[in-house]
Amino acid sequence: MNQGDEIEFEITGAGEVTVHGLTKIRSDQAWFWTPEWQEGERRSSEDIAAGRTAVHEDTDSMFAHLDED
Repeated sequence: MNQGDEIEFEITGAGEVTVHGLTKIRSDQAWFWTPEWQEGERRSSEDIAAGRTAVHEDTDSMFAHLDED
């Protein structure tokens, strides 16, 4: 947590108090943080790290490549 962060307190039945930091996400950007989208982000990062990418000189060659798949 950082200075200025919002926090939440949780009190269990045993009387334990846990503090959680809260992060605000704009509603129009919430889709990015869904588990499905984050999985796609992870797969994309793995592909980039492994060199499973293609570079095209122009849009015509890019679309030709996409049509091959």
